[in-house]
Amino acid sequence: MLNPSFEYAYPRVLSIAGSDSGGGAGIQADIKTFVALGCYGMTAITAVTAQNTTGVRAIHGLPPQMLAAQIDAVVEDIGVDAVKIGMLHSPEIVKTVADAIDRHSLMKVVLDPVMVATSGAVLIDQPAIAELVQKLFSRALLVTPNLDETSLLVGRPMTSEADMERAAHQLLAMGAQAVLIKGGHLAGDTVSDLLLQRGTQAVWMRAPRIASANTHGTGCTLSSAIAAYIALGLQLADAVQAARGFIRSALRAGASVRTGAGSGPLNHGFAPLPMVLKPVDASGSDGLESAAAGEARDNKS
Repeated sequence: MLNPSFEYAYPRVLSIAGSDSGGGAGIQADIKTFVALGCYGMTAITAVTAQNTTGVRAIHGLPPQMLAAQIDAVVEDIGVDAVKIGMLHSPEIVKTVADAIDRHSLMKVVLDPVMVATSGAVLIDQPAIAELVQKLFSRALLVTPNLDETSLLVGRPMTSEADMERAAHQLLAMGAQAVLIKGGHLAGDTVSDLLLQRGTQAVWMRAPRIASANTHGTGCTLSSAIAAYIALGLQLADAVQAARGFIRSALRAGASVRTGAGSGPLNHGFAPLPMVLKPVDASGSDGLESAAAGEARDNKS
């Protein structure tokens, strides 16, 4: 039973993803992002990887029953305001997550369809990709593939902005409610991301490319930041814009730092925020939206 003297609660974000022993991606990057943005982070681990900045050495998937137990334990006690889903390596794990979303009526879900690591290692098998599309696209508020993942999903290479826009419409036709295609792998000095929601026009977000070899975990960090901003009360389009601002600042802050011999991580802690508090006896939406909106303005760049 809650102590009646408790006045506040934290914005709560759950990451359902794999563990990166090197700390740059996966649940480690997710937790760093949640904390940096003033949210309370929780995890349900899908797989344990042995990896560092140079690549993935081994992957060990956890049993579906253990994943379900983690999700149930967190949701039933602490509660969840938003969910970020990352690496799901098998059809059984995908089904376990879909069942948990339904069981707990989880509505604010950001799905990052992690398929290929920064090092090039393939992290998911083909049957799992088919199950992910069938079971999770319609259950997610947003799907955030990069260009390699988009190519795997739609079955053709992504070489231009026109390819990205066609693919975005195709992903909606495959069941997604909204899609953010990350265009960082396109050649050129400008990075172009595309947000497309059902019933709306495509929104292009462009910014100068940041020169950095430390890009490990950028996709994990972006999707986690979007989930955090949603938990803080922002609407989807504003959460995406704010998250892009956060990741660009983290990229700049980590560009000159050496961590390992390969692709190093971002600097998630470049300007951490205090934990946000919301009243327990109210929805908290007004205060959270106000605080989040101010931070979003600060992070737009």
